Amino acid sequence: MEIDTVTNGNSDAVMTETTPTFTPSPVVPSSRLSQLTESLKLEHQLLRVPFEHYKKTIRTNHRSFEKEVSTVVSGVGDLADSDWSKDVTVSRLSSLVSRLQGLKRKLEEGTNVENLQAQRCRARIDHLDSADVENITEWNNTKLKRILVDYMLRMSYFETATKLSESSNILDLVDIDIFREAKKVIDALKNREVASALSWCADNKTRLKKSKSKFEFQLRLQEFIELVRVDRADSYKQAIHYARKHLAPWGATHMKELQHVLATLAFKSTTECSKYKVLFELRQWDVLVNQFKQEFCKLYGMTMEPLLNIYLQAGLSALKTPYGFEEGCTKEDPLSQENFRKLALPLPFSKQHHSKLVCYISKELMDTENPPQVLPNGYVYSTKALKEMAEKNGGRITCPRTGFACDFTELVKAYIS
Repeated sequence: MEIDTVTNGNSDAVMTETTPTFTPSPVVPSSRLSQLTESLKLEHQLLRVPFEHYKKTIRTNHRSFEKEVSTVVSGVGDLADSDWSKDVTVSRLSSLVSRLQGLKRKLEEGTNVENLQAQRCRARIDHLDSADVENITEWNNTKLKRILVDYMLRMSYFETATKLSESSNILDLVDIDIFREAKKVIDALKNREVASALSWCADNKTRLKKSKSKFEFQLRLQEFIELVRVDRADSYKQAIHYARKHLAPWGATHMKELQHVLATLAFKSTTECSKYKVLFELRQWDVLVNQFKQEFCKLYGMTMEPLLNIYLQAGLSALKTPYGFEEGCTKEDPLSQENFRKLALPLPFSKQHHSKLVCYISKELMDTENPPQVLPNGYVYSTKALKEMAEKNGGRITCPRTGFACDFTELVKAYIS
């Protein structure tokens, strides 16, 4: 508030309020804001994976706690109801105390793991919250590094993925430990061992049952097949005992498949009957590996394909045309490379509302400013490129694809509709 004196000598003061000045904030382009919004919609996996891992750790710690406490309580009850001597009682109590101390250590370790995973969830939430139009370039660079690390982990390049994560300070934004866990199971299955996979199924039993997974059943069937493959009297007995213990409980829901596999006791591994011969093929282990990958990705809410492939396919879907798969495809087109062609193979061709002609010689767009010219042999090139060629060759034009030669005056102008 300021007091101004009236200049005509009047002693009365006039009170006026000065208007504060505001610096207008820069207008954010709607296109960039829309780009950021759409980008954030694709970050479901970034939050889902650590959250599912966090829940799994809590469930595992809770089960371990309940099991140990139940054992200790049961032991104390037995001591109260027994008439053992003082020395035996003291010895048993000491054993229970040691067990409780071991439980305490496990709980402390479990708590540390839970805190670490909670910190990872918080770091990812903060990372998404930091996304802003002003720092979208830096945020996208971090996202690109996350996508590259995801690809490396799926391809088992763990050392390279770890180094990139550490140098970029994004360890909390990637899932190295989870992929290492999966790698152990995959390696075991490739070595024709099911123990690690069965242990993984036991750790995730509730979730797998909820999703009606058949993975554990398939593992049990394969283990039965391996016992039959040995083709000895004792191995057949082991197979029958194994079936009664581990396969019979699945009979209520998978009887048809169970009967099919149990028939291998009669057909053996040397059978030529195609219906049963396929069960003894070693490629069945590859089927189990692929099935584990599917269950693993479903459990953690991951995509089956690496994120890098998905983003590349999104871009290729806008570039894919029949011309991209021809031998004459220009090197500037990503589809000229075999790896990109494989990625684009299952994609539909892009829908072009307007034709775009690119000159074969200059690689420039042909439009009203640089219209196309038709040679007598039917090939089309841009006016600019043909003029430059004519000036260098005394008005003569030579088709770079066929070697056909003509005068510049013989060209016919074409019009783009």
